[in-house]
Amino acid sequence: MSRIQGKDTGPERIVRSLLHRMGYRFRLHGMGLPGRPDIVLRRYCTVVFVHGCFWHRHRGCRNCTIPTNNRAFWVKKLDGNAARDRRNALALRRAGWRVIVVWECETEKEERLRARIMKALTVQRGARSSA
Repeated sequence: MSRIQGKDTGPERIVRSLLHRMGYRFRLHGMGLPGRPDIVLRRYCTVVFVHGCFWHRHRGCRNCTIPTNNRAFWVKKLDGNAARDRRNALALRRAGWRVIVVWECETEKEERLRARIMKALTVQRGARSSA
């Protein structure tokens, strides 16, 4: 597990590239925020987590499997990751941040991802301007 990359993963680079091409500017790995989000869009009070389907338990995804060897260890580890993700998202929402989770499998279809991000940030932009 020590060889598993935690930052600048392929899916994360895809999302960052897409956001940049869409004209959004952001910071990486939000220091001081719960869970250290992968991408922080302060202007929109939004954070983006790019989760690997295996490591963060994307339910219903073909990549969300449990290894057959040492199954008890993996169940505990992966369920712990998912629980931590929920706690961090809740803490961010309570602090006034909008949380977007992008799953690794969603990065395969760029147009769908673009539409999803655009919708989430447009809804946020409209909500902020009316306040």
